[in-house]
Amino acid sequence: MSLPIANGLLAVVKDDCETCHLVVPVLAELAEREYGVVIVSQDQDDFPDGFGAIHDRELDISWRLGIETTPTLYRVEGGEVVDEQAGWHRSGWERVTGATGLGAGLPEQRPGCGSDTMLPDTYQRLLRRHSPYPMSSRRVGLGTAEDPVEAAFARGWTDGLPVVPPTEERVARMLEGTELPPDQALCTLPPDLAECTVEKVAINAVMAGCRPEYLPVVLAAVEAAAGRRFNIHGVSATTYFSGPVLIVNGPVRRRIGMNSGVNVLGQGNRANLTIGRAFNLVVRNVGGARPGGVDQATFGSPSKLSFCFPEDEEGSPWESLAVQRGFGPEESTVTLFAAHGPIEVVDQKSRTPESLARTLALQLRMVAHPKLAGMSEAIVVVSPEHARLFREAGWTKARLGKEIHALLTLPTSEMVAGAGGTAEGMPPWLADRREEIPKFGPEGLWFVHAGGGAGGFSAIISGWVGGRAGSEMTTVAIDQ
Repeated sequence: MSLPIANGLLAVVKDDCETCHLVVPVLAELAEREYGVVIVSQDQDDFPDGFGAIHDRELDISWRLGIETTPTLYRVEGGEVVDEQAGWHRSGWERVTGATGLGAGLPEQRPGCGSDTMLPDTYQRLLRRHSPYPMSSRRVGLGTAEDPVEAAFARGWTDGLPVVPPTEERVARMLEGTELPPDQALCTLPPDLAECTVEKVAINAVMAGCRPEYLPVVLAAVEAAAGRRFNIHGVSATTYFSGPVLIVNGPVRRRIGMNSGVNVLGQGNRANLTIGRAFNLVVRNVGGARPGGVDQATFGSPSKLSFCFPEDEEGSPWESLAVQRGFGPEESTVTLFAAHGPIEVVDQKSRTPESLARTLALQLRMVAHPKLAGMSEAIVVVSPEHARLFREAGWTKARLGKEIHALLTLPTSEMVAGAGGTAEGMPPWLADRREEIPKFGPEGLWFVHAGGGAGGFSAIISGWVGGRAGSEMTTVAIDQ
């Protein structure tokens, strides 16, 4: 949409604004000085009286200008804004107009009022109307007496909790979180091998309760999940407990307000909970992984609903998970890990890193089964209280990992099926070929730092089958 003038001064005002009334004499003064000014009024066709104001009834002119405050004075050249001043500020108005001595007797400055375009319902309506990308998703009409929340349950769109109805206005607002066009195909998403577009992800992000600034994290996670390495089909179809765990690193954590401290794996933080939930809704509603269908989990776990958290990089004694995986500290990333948990680690008495490492090793031996090795992977979420012990002793992640791997390289005779009167275990033929067997492979154990500052606890996130036979940990950059 073009502006009502190609060159000159343009002022946007509204009757319901005290500052707009304050500047009416200044507008008259500009007209008398033959500077000329075109007035656009948002709410009344006769305000200010005698200026022949253009009534911006549908607010399309105001939207084109991107106005946030009334009054705002613009200088337009060649149909484009080259300078502007929001509210009343004498020096600013003189700069825009090129005039001097404006508004004698008026205060030096006065803040304006919010533009009508910024009213939530109006903003969403205008955003939808002026979007350069028409939405392509199928519309589902509801009856006048139909409750949208109940309709989502009835149609199988939910994860068992109520969802936010994804109206066109809400989806358009969500799409403001990315510069990607809505119809861009991100991936072909298993298990149904359905095309997943940016718009489809935005719809599910609305349903999950995300804010637009969370959308880039969800988009990155969805695209990564569809790759061969993560194997979302296998993660969705297994009878095991696991689901997707999302770990966020980099500047985006703070920018969108994620929680890496107290109750980090629990409730209470919108970004943590809704990003993980949006991801799982996409896997369900676009990919087709639904319980009782493709999803045949014997028990499942909360990671199939939402398991997303950021690492506490600032308080960590170590490099972040993302840096370990080859990214720079200035990059924002999301790591996908097929897992469940947490499994608690309680140690309030260790005063040496050697003792605490033994505690971690004892609990890590439980992953999958104490007599199974080289299959599942694990992440240890080390709390600040435990991390302090390693920091003070100068232990790196590599040192801690080496110590635990040594403690968990176990006699094969104890690990094979039948040993100790337990039928579960490693194949018996291993006892003839190896004296010892490591619980985890070379890249099967990872450490991240998060949690509240008090409590001698850490947590183990227990993985599904790792490597090419199952799911490989996958880290991708977030396009911001």
